[in-house]
Amino acid sequence: MSATSFSIALATGRAARLQVPPTVILSLAVIALVIAWSLAPGLFTGQDPVNGIPAQKLLGPSAAHWFGTDHLGRDLYTRVVYGTASSVTSALIAVVIGLVAGGLIGLLAGFLGGWTDILLARLVDILLAIPSFLLAIVIVTALGFDTVNTAIATGVSAVAVFARVMRAEVIKTRQAAFVEASFLQGGSRWYILLFHVLPNASRSVLTLAVLQFGLSILVIASLAFLGYGDPPPASDWGLLISIGKNYLKWPWLVYAPALVTVVTVLSVNRISRWLRKTD
Repeated sequence: MSATSFSIALATGRAARLQVPPTVILSLAVIALVIAWSLAPGLFTGQDPVNGIPAQKLLGPSAAHWFGTDHLGRDLYTRVVYGTASSVTSALIAVVIGLVAGGLIGLLAGFLGGWTDILLARLVDILLAIPSFLLAIVIVTALGFDTVNTAIATGVSAVAVFARVMRAEVIKTRQAAFVEASFLQGGSRWYILLFHVLPNASRSVLTLAVLQFGLSILVIASLAFLGYGDPPPASDWGLLISIGKNYLKWPWLVYAPALVTVVTVLSVNRISRWLRKTD
């Protein structure tokens, strides 16, 4: 094969890898809409999420009320939109906590090795032995019932997952030829750690962070459903589902926020799988 043919084949292969499937485009559109809801909810609805009109209570979905109204006459679509900020922000806090704490543990354990690796690995094993949702409930019970505390609890419960993935990637990267060459050229351990090992080992961890973002939304919604989040009149997605279950005769009170939650989580998962394939 000539150099020109090889270049064409390489470019074609890269183009095929970068081609975005329609399902990913749809997922990106969903996430973009959710982020827009969280940043500027007033652009998508002009109704009050807290104060309703009693005469319009429990109305079905219509052109005036896309998701219907609740038992206090509040527009459910408006409450879902305004509840997005809390759900997305909490999930982002949880991912940052898990990524920073777990990534640091895995980075030090995989790079330093020896007793450091043994001690930190045992700590991770202890965290993995406890079901993450149960650990989140224990932590939020100790901290207090609040959306920020549920985010912290969800983040702490994800530390072990990030630590294990980071440790495995660091060990694999540390054995690469370019790392050995940097050692032979006189590079310090911390220079190699920060400028060689960390950038190459973080790719899989960042993909995991996207997946964990969707899982965090689900966990935080579950905690809010059980009453561990902010109390009414907050409009977290899990809280809306919890309130709606008391009015099953009017199923849209459950279906609307549940559908938004499920579609958001599935969209994040689809994006994460696509990123893992293109990595």
